[in-house]
Amino acid sequence: MTRLPCLTAALFYVALAAAANPAAALTPDQRAGLEALRTGDMRKLVVEEAPFPAPDEPLSTADGAVTTLAAQPGRLRLVNFWATWCAPCRKEMPSLAALANSRADRGLALVLVATGRNSPEAIERFADEVGLPGMATLLDPRSRLAAAMGIPGLPVTILLDAQGTEIARLFGEADWNAPEAQAVVDYLLALPE
Repeated sequence: MTRLPCLTAALFYVALAAAANPAAALTPDQRAGLEALRTGDMRKLVVEEAPFPAPDEPLSTADGAVTTLAAQPGRLRLVNFWATWCAPCRKEMPSLAALANSRADRGLALVLVATGRNSPEAIERFADEVGLPGMATLLDPRSRLAAAMGIPGLPVTILLDAQGTEIARLFGEADWNAPEAQAVVDYLLALPE
């Protein structure tokens, strides 16, 4: 993806979010509490001032069914944009899976979105190489969702609440199973719905 269309899409997404003016997903006190947890790799976490709904661009499942982010269950969803050729994605994927597995019973869901050209064979090989055989991945082959959400590079992880509202995003890789990331997720899972 060239830089200009990505920048244009990002600006369009921000303008739509500002125009939507939805009710804030976090109160000012809750936002301050989340900001206070921005340590370690979580320093890169960008907490949204005015959270907004994620776009409803279609995605594909591995078997070709069409779905959307809104159709993905979870009280809190970590939506990770990645690709098979992305070295930082390879490094962070096991920690994302470990965090999601340790909190699945509390409503945390990991939604993996393979952005761009990622063949099923390459995805399967990637999963085997990082020790996550059979990992469920949604496909965004033309990067439409990535563009609509203003994803400038990979990896990017977006935190969505149960209503599909973007709370925060983290650009670049992180150790999602580190105590700092666990604290962020635990804080968000403890908030009332």
